[in-house]
Amino acid sequence: METGGKLLCRQRQVFFSFFLLGLSLVGAVELRRYSVVEEGEGNSFVTNLAKDLGLEQKELSRRGAKVISKGNKMHLQLNQETGDLLVNEKLDREELCGHTEPCVLRFQVLLESPLEFFQAELQVIDINDHSPEFLDREALLKISESSAPGTTFPLKKAQDMDVGPNNIENYVISPNIYFRVLTRKGSDGKKYPELVQDKALDREEEAELRLTLIAQDGGSPPRSGTTQVHIEVADTNDNAPEFEQPLYRVQIPEDSPIGFLVVAVSATDVDLGVNGEISYSLFQASEDISKTFEINHLTGEIRLMDQLDFERIEFYEINVEAKDSGSFGGKCIVLIQVLDVNDHAPEVTMSTLTKSIPENSHETVVAVFSVSDLDSGENGKINCFIQDEHLPFLLKSSVENFYTLLTDGPLDRERKSEYKITITVTDLGTPRLKTQHNITVQVSDVNDNAPTFTQTSYTLWVPENNSPALHIGTISAKDLDVGTNTIKTYIISPNSHFHTKMRVNPDNQKYPELVLDKALDYEEQPEFSFILTALDGGSPPRSGTVLVHVVVVDTNDNSPEFEQPFYEVKIPENSILGSLLVTVSAWDLDSGINEEITYTFSHASEDIQKTFEINQKSGEVRSTAPLDFETIESYSIIIQATDGGGLFGKSTLKIQVMDVNDNAPEIAVSSITNPIPENSPETVVMVFSIRDRDSGDNGRMICSVPGDLPFVLKTSVKNYYTLETEKTLDRESRAEYNVTITVTDLGTPRLKTQHNITVQVSDVNDNAPTFTQTSYTLWGPFPGPLGDVSGTGTLSHSYRYEVCLTGGTATSDFKFLKSVTSNHEEAGNDLEENSIFVNGLGYN
Repeated sequence: METGGKLLCRQRQVFFSFFLLGLSLVGAVELRRYSVVEEGEGNSFVTNLAKDLGLEQKELSRRGAKVISKGNKMHLQLNQETGDLLVNEKLDREELCGHTEPCVLRFQVLLESPLEFFQAELQVIDINDHSPEFLDREALLKISESSAPGTTFPLKKAQDMDVGPNNIENYVISPNIYFRVLTRKGSDGKKYPELVQDKALDREEEAELRLTLIAQDGGSPPRSGTTQVHIEVADTNDNAPEFEQPLYRVQIPEDSPIGFLVVAVSATDVDLGVNGEISYSLFQASEDISKTFEINHLTGEIRLMDQLDFERIEFYEINVEAKDSGSFGGKCIVLIQVLDVNDHAPEVTMSTLTKSIPENSHETVVAVFSVSDLDSGENGKINCFIQDEHLPFLLKSSVENFYTLLTDGPLDRERKSEYKITITVTDLGTPRLKTQHNITVQVSDVNDNAPTFTQTSYTLWVPENNSPALHIGTISAKDLDVGTNTIKTYIISPNSHFHTKMRVNPDNQKYPELVLDKALDYEEQPEFSFILTALDGGSPPRSGTVLVHVVVVDTNDNSPEFEQPFYEVKIPENSILGSLLVTVSAWDLDSGINEEITYTFSHASEDIQKTFEINQKSGEVRSTAPLDFETIESYSIIIQATDGGGLFGKSTLKIQVMDVNDNAPEIAVSSITNPIPENSPETVVMVFSIRDRDSGDNGRMICSVPGDLPFVLKTSVKNYYTLETEKTLDRESRAEYNVTITVTDLGTPRLKTQHNITVQVSDVNDNAPTFTQTSYTLWGPFPGPLGDVSGTGTLSHSYRYEVCLTGGTATSDFKFLKSVTSNHEEAGNDLEENSIFVNGLGYN
């Protein structure tokens, strides 16, 4: 979000951009950033905080909104009525931050009721309000007349309090025929001038030169500053001083005394006489260096002339020049590292303080304060605690270096009406420094006579997402009175969560049951309080009250979060044991042991526990048992990531077992008709079903019988078949068939199953008896009736008859049907057709 507003007098633009996140006492911190141009008039508009925080305009006032700055420096002010955040005074970036860039002022917005923090920072933008300035009004250079063109001579740089493009951009020198100036950039990023000789000097022609050096910044419009360069042309001096070391490195504690010897630099010059006499000086020294260090011009000793402060400047880079009495000079660099010393005690900044609290309050905010220490490392690390650990108060850390002092249990004004609390803040330096801050808290009285409860307050720990109408607990009071003056009823303060049901115990005393009206939601409201009042039946009635503090239980503060809420992998069922299926990963916003994550299966079934394992540290999930698609096609595993504090997050892993063609088709016979009659076409011989436990092409099947047999397969519903005769069978041609039913799947490789059935063909009476000859000759003796054809009792002629066997074998009975001899037709007609002759006869 970006907004702008005009400053009141100087018509400068105020620019800002910020990203502000409302922050409760627990949670991650994210800043909103403002920026404002320096030197703006007081009361300049920055932004409307109410709008930024998503609050109603009147809510800032109602909730006691405050702007808190480090050290209680009031650079900003908040109009609680309008919600406008204003610059309280004219801001000078150079005064606030010096050369530090960016120049940032950190502050907090505090809402007291309910308690809530917002972190923000204000960046002060530089304007070009300072001109470059040389520390010396004149620079003296002695240059030998033998100096060759192209020789360079460093000049002292100018200072500019502005930063960025408003700082020094380039140097120029007044026109002349001997010298020009180049703009160089030093290791600190600052630009300095270097004089370049363009033409040989002649002392006899011109013994001295006076030039004007101009430093220009990059502002719009640019500013400039000047100094005079006085050049004396000296007689020949052909050797320049040389330092023993081009670079000196020094470490010095920040509490070193003034006059302390930092380092002694040393240079030599091989010239003789005055040309070999060396003078040491600090070259291109900034204002900070010039104020803090001095060098002995003769010995090269660098000593402290001002107190060091690690918290302000940690490193110094000093250019030291050694010049002989002539024009030559040599340079070296001295790097000084300031070592932090525990010289700052911690500071306590009180943001809000409640001097009086009721005696039945629990976890009431007494004070909100911040702590800081200007030191670094262990010297800047802070411990904060209550000096007397037995007091019923506790400290809770909220955002970075902010603490809340709360009551830690019920208070009793009759026992103690005032508490003197000493907050002790110590650093971890050597020696340890500490700061103490004293707070006096008055405990205000409540009406605690007549009906009394056994405690001044109660805390109910109730799990969230529970069922409405749940009986939470019973809280009852005692009354020494009897009869109508004893407890008559209980009243619960208005709330949207509970109501009471009155009960009567065996002693005829009334007591309330607390019953939930709706399920609790930790995320909506993690805790709340209500007052339970016991009223007696006296006149006027007396009452007793107790604070019931309900804490909705949800330990999911900063629980681990998985990179994916859902993982899905596919693995063939014939994978080797120990195959890596997937690596799950989670992170935790907490630190220390609370960010150390352990991975486990959550409520895993026995199948899952036998089949898979997870590495508790790496999150690798591997198989530990063979997979079988036909037994279980997929697994759904809840993976839990638990940190060292017991908080956890969950993700679902779905493992899809990919089918491999490892099951041959199966045949299940439902019914068989065997044998079957020979003259029945399309007779159902067998009813059967087929199945394949594989899936896809591996589970698709083809069913067949040999094509040279008089049988066919017919399907009814899916995978159900009947084996039927294709045509009329002839038992006399073939009385038995061996039929092979083959079922083949379409997998790779193809698997098949065969089922053999022997089909018996049963006989039907579809053939008349036949004789092997067309005629037979019979020899007697014949029975009387048969032989007595002519009435004489003898057969005087030969006869021919049609006969019929009455059974299926040659020994069966047979009978004469009729005579087939024309000569004896009469005789034949006299025979009895139904006469039966058994055995005893021969025939041919």
